[in-house]
Amino acid sequence: MLLSKSCEYGLRATLYLASSSNEKYISIKKLSEKLDISFHFLTKILQELTAAGLLESMKGPKGGVRLSKASDDISLQEIVVAIDGIEIFTECVLGLPGCGSEKPCPMHSMWAETRDDIEKVFRTTSLADMSKKGKQNDLRITPDGKFVWQ
Repeated sequence: MLLSKSCEYGLRATLYLASSSNEKYISIKKLSEKLDISFHFLTKILQELTAAGLLESMKGPKGGVRLSKASDDISLQEIVVAIDGIEIFTECVLGLPGCGSEKPCPMHSMWAETRDDIEKVFRTTSLADMSKKGKQNDLRITPDGKFVWQ
């Protein structure tokens, strides 16, 4: 996949949060255990999402993280951009500088259309959409194949 491991984990963590009560803070330790992601690695990812305004965090024994707004107001694109940057939706698939319609790389015409389709899916799909589909289809977000709920 074109997404970094950090981005994949960020999507899984936010999907878990979307499937939980949006008003309740969930400890990073619990998220780490439920999703089988290294605590320290997940902490860095969640810090990026918090800095982007997608999560709120609270310290203390009842602290943790939660979505900063309703899950239907957070698109998958916002999460991807917060972690991997906008480049996945704008740059050359081969990473060649200056690639564009005037000086296209060998894959430009094929990739540009696909990239635009991918961008549209990520822009128009919310965490709420994904959570609903997960519940309906018993999809998985954990390594052991489970769609985890509270």
